[in-house]
Amino acid sequence: MEQYAIQISRLDFHYKDQTKLFIDFDLTITEGERFGLFGPNGAGKTTLMNLMTGLLSFKRGSIELFGNSIKIKDKNVNKLFGFVPQDFSFYPELTPTENLEFFGAWCGLKSNQIQKKSAELFNILNLTPVKDKPVKKFSGGMKRKVNLAIGVIHEPRLLFLDEPTVGVDVQTRHEIINYLKQLNSKGTTLVYTSHQLNEAEELCNKIALIDNGKIIAFDSLDNLLAKHQQEDLESLFIHLTGKAYKDQ
Repeated sequence: MEQYAIQISRLDFHYKDQTKLFIDFDLTITEGERFGLFGPNGAGKTTLMNLMTGLLSFKRGSIELFGNSIKIKDKNVNKLFGFVPQDFSFYPELTPTENLEFFGAWCGLKSNQIQKKSAELFNILNLTPVKDKPVKKFSGGMKRKVNLAIGVIHEPRLLFLDEPTVGVDVQTRHEIINYLKQLNSKGTTLVYTSHQLNEAEELCNKIALIDNGKIIAFDSLDNLLAKHQQEDLESLFIHLTGKAYKDQ
């Protein structure tokens, strides 16, 4: 029987002094999926991700992660997921080792667990040679990998990714995407949004297109392309929204 990693039901949300962004919004994401969330600027992608991670509060409806309400603000619920935001989430004056020690302890890990997991991540992400150097001296790609390592240090069952490869070179992008696929193969559910649509086609096995706070398409990419007679995700996006998919 399928289990839902995320179940959103009848969600209403609006910012102060603005019209409602989500009205009776429903979404289910099955455990183990590599799920892509896409839409034009202002469609609600980042807002929805912030709601699912508890960074924003809502008054009506429900959001559950593996059957647990995100509203509870319980440490055990928070441990279920990791979040890799578009903005860097580390302390730049600290080293990767020190950053993972801090965030690992914040997640409730013991010292030996942090050391073991850090060594594993440094090896996988090719950060071992720089693990004791201040992150502020790193290239953009290396900073992205530190950002990712922080998001997965506690081995979450669910990982939210908001533009995880923005500003990196092709080699680093492949490294990150390949690692995310490895995580997923071991059971981690991925919820991903990006403006790199070629990358999204490679990573995601199911997608939702959102426009004006509503889901306008929801299925596997192959099924959606066949249904709408489009060749790729970018052409599908333009076909359904009438808008180019770019960050502006």
